[in-house]
Amino acid sequence: MAESSVGVLGASSLVGACLLPLLTRSGWHVIAYSRQPVGHAGDGVAWKQLSLNHAKTVEEVTPYWICVAPIWVLPDYFALIETSGARRVVVLSSTSRFTKVGSGDTAEQATAAKLIDGEARLQAWAESRGIEWVILRPTLIYGIGRDKNISEIACFIRRFGFFPVLGEAKGLRQPIHAEDVAGACLAALQGSDVGSRSYNISGGETLTYREMVARIFTTLGRRPRVLTVPLWAFRLAVTTLRCLPRYRQWSAAMAERMNSDLVFDHADAVRDLDFKPRGFALAAEDLPA
Repeated sequence: MAESSVGVLGASSLVGACLLPLLTRSGWHVIAYSRQPVGHAGDGVAWKQLSLNHAKTVEEVTPYWICVAPIWVLPDYFALIETSGARRVVVLSSTSRFTKVGSGDTAEQATAAKLIDGEARLQAWAESRGIEWVILRPTLIYGIGRDKNISEIACFIRRFGFFPVLGEAKGLRQPIHAEDVAGACLAALQGSDVGSRSYNISGGETLTYREMVARIFTTLGRRPRVLTVPLWAFRLAVTTLRCLPRYRQWSAAMAERMNSDLVFDHADAVRDLDFKPRGFALAAEDLPA
């Protein structure tokens, strides 16, 4: 398509890293916003370090926006987007808004509440200003060794040589690669008749939690050692592991979900966004070095 400007919030994130080259290859001029130290300009990308102190300023007309930062921070930048002359905003949420509502972990409940509130605030703000919005809700995201799902399991396996599961760990999963999430963002940005809609986007393969873990072992070149442990042991282990910064977000509720199906239909995204996600084709480069 003809070159046009798109602002990307959360550009240094996992999905952002996959999205920026995809946008530039498609002819977009990208203004990449991040709270982290900015990257290098070039290749169609202009980096800007963003802070709340200048969240109401914009230097050029930017009719399109993609937010791959957590949706609950987006309202802090509504003024920035509005003054840029925005016409469409594509935003990442998560299917966790559905799966963590009834969690036994208060932190997970809070995450679900923030996702739900973020979606509602986006819709109210955008519709009051005549701006098209598109919400994408991915399932478990993995890829390029930077995710907090598959990569964390891989790190645990490397450190301890096994991975614990609760019961049969037969709950179904649909891991989605970050590149496929980025592709859905681009399709939502460029598509017609997709405005003011929400889409669940999931991976192209459905497999059990146990099989998902076994494939991580295989990609690491190790024989799967998946150990079944009781819930009380999980709770004890999580209490200990949370003393380490890497495992601070772990909870017993994560183990309890290993036997729950977290499956979402993406037929609407196939129809409207030509969404074609890959299967769980885990490669060495998708795991931390």
